[in-house]
Amino acid sequence: MHDRIAVTTLGIAATIASTIAFAPQIRKTWKTGGKDLSYSMLSLYVAGVILWLCYGLAIRAMALALANGASMVLAGTCLVVKLVKEEEMRIRSENKRLRIAIDMDETIADSLKEHIRRYNLEFAEDVTVEDLKGTHLQDFAPAERSEVVRRMIRDESFFDGLEVIGEAEDVVRDLVHKHEVFIVSAAMEVPESFAAKYRWLRRHFPFVPEKNFVFCGDKRIIDAEYLIDDEARHFAEFRGNGILFSAPHNLHEVRYERIASWKEIRRKFLGPQTDDSILRQRPIRDYESAIGDRAERRFSRHV
Repeated sequence: MHDRIAVTTLGIAATIASTIAFAPQIRKTWKTGGKDLSYSMLSLYVAGVILWLCYGLAIRAMALALANGASMVLAGTCLVVKLVKEEEMRIRSENKRLRIAIDMDETIADSLKEHIRRYNLEFAEDVTVEDLKGTHLQDFAPAERSEVVRRMIRDESFFDGLEVIGEAEDVVRDLVHKHEVFIVSAAMEVPESFAAKYRWLRRHFPFVPEKNFVFCGDKRIIDAEYLIDDEARHFAEFRGNGILFSAPHNLHEVRYERIASWKEIRRKFLGPQTDDSILRQRPIRDYESAIGDRAERRFSRHV
C-alpha cells in the first residue's frame, strides 16, 4: 500500500514538474522575444505532446492525457509568444530608427587576411583562408607557435594597415543615414590596439560619429537592437538580436541568424534597393560632415 502511494506521489511530482517547465520560458520569451529558442524544437515538442495526449486518451489514461494537454498549451503559448514578439520587432524595425552595433575585426576590418600574411612570412608557410574553416589561426597553428601568433596582433602596426571587408564602407555609410550605428570592439582583449583602431576608423569610417566608437571588454553592455559580429560568444548575454557575420572560424555555428556579406546587410536593413534619397543625400551629408570635422579640429587647436 505504501509503495503504491509512493509511486503515485512520484508520478504526480513528475507530471507537475514537466507540465510547468515551460512557464518560466514563456516569461523569458515575452521579455526577450525568444531569440534563443528554435522554431524546430518548439514545433517538434508541441507535436510530441499532442501525440502523447492522443495516446493517453486512446488507453484511457486521463492523468497522462491531462498532463500532456497542459504541456501542449504551455509549449504552444511559448511558440505563439515567440511569433508575436518577432512580428512586433519586424514592424518596429520598419518604422523606427534602429540602434545597430557593428563589430570591427573580421566584420568591417579584414584582420584575418593580415594575420595570415604575417604568419606565412614568419614561418615560411602557405596557409590560406580555406585551411581555417571551423577554427581560428591561433588554434590552427602548432602549440609551440601560439605565443608568436598572439604577439602578432599585439603589434600596433597590425591594425593600421587592415583592408576594409567587401562593401562595408558604403553600406555602413548608408546605414548611418537611416539608423543609429555604433562600431563596437572588444579592444580590451588587445589593449595595444586602441590607438591604431581609432586611427583606422577615422580613416575609413569618418561618417560614423566618434562618440559612437565603443571600445570595451564585454559586449553585453551594449544597448542596441542588433549586434553584427563574427564571434557568436558575444551574443550569449546580448539583449538584442545577434547577427553572425560569416567568417572561416564560425562556419559550424548554427544557433544564430547568419549573414555572409555586406550586400545582405544592406538588403536586411535598407531593403532590396538602397533608397534613391539616401544616394542623393550622401554627397551633401559627407560634405557637411567634412566641414564639421574641420571646424572641430580648428576649435580644438585654439582650445
